[in-house]
Amino acid sequence: MITCDYHVHTTYCDGKSTPEEVVKSAIAKGMTEIGFSGHSYTFFDESYCMTKEGTQQYIAEISALKEKYADKIQILCGIEQDYFAGEAAESYDYVIGSVHYVKVGDEYFSVDHTKDIFIDISKKCFGGDYYSFAESYYESVGNLASVHPDIIGHFDLITKFNENGTFFDESHPRYITAWKAAVDKLLSHNIPFEINTGAISRGYRISPYPSDDILSYISSKGGRFILASDSHSADNLLFGFDKIEEKIKSCNILKNI
Repeated sequence: MITCDYHVHTTYCDGKSTPEEVVKSAIAKGMTEIGFSGHSYTFFDESYCMTKEGTQQYIAEISALKEKYADKIQILCGIEQDYFAGEAAESYDYVIGSVHYVKVGDEYFSVDHTKDIFIDISKKCFGGDYYSFAESYYESVGNLASVHPDIIGHFDLITKFNENGTFFDESHPRYITAWKAAVDKLLSHNIPFEINTGAISRGYRISPYPSDDILSYISSKGGRFILASDSHSADNLLFGFDKIEEKIKSCNILKNI
């Protein structure tokens, strides 16, 4: 049984619960360790991330909570560092490296904000070619080692709105070639991948990231995994972990980082 969760957001970014509310929920759930991972500041989009001032407040509050609840739970202060953040992630217990955007020219476009925006990106930036869109996304994912992550976050986030192949065929050769190239590049750095249940808890998907095909490929290559709830609410800590653990017994699941 997994009793730790390292992908957790709070009111410092786009989460709904305060850090202390999250800690209390974790203790109530019998968790042994929790890691906070506020969204890194992105200069080109401040709609969801921690502010520069808020980042320092976040670090200070997590530090205080570490001391306050030291006899009840291990608390870590991490960050979810976006590939395009532009600033080094320093002074954290761990780093989740993620890609939330594609960059076209000098502009950044969110791949996971809304379905309508996802469609607009494909039309305006890639001429409606979702495979070209995916190739651009996975090129950045493949380079995530440059932000020095301890964990690769939601590897195939670009499929958030693609349940049942709504926009593109995930068995298409171009799509497979794109994600395999990114996986192979990241595996060479021996960084564990998330199995992320966040899109399930928020009602976007019925299966976690990465897809079964990607998960099987990573596993066949000796890759390692960490279960992550990508929680944006204290209620969603450890979301779906029990079902996933049962499903993927053959995978190398890390108990902690």
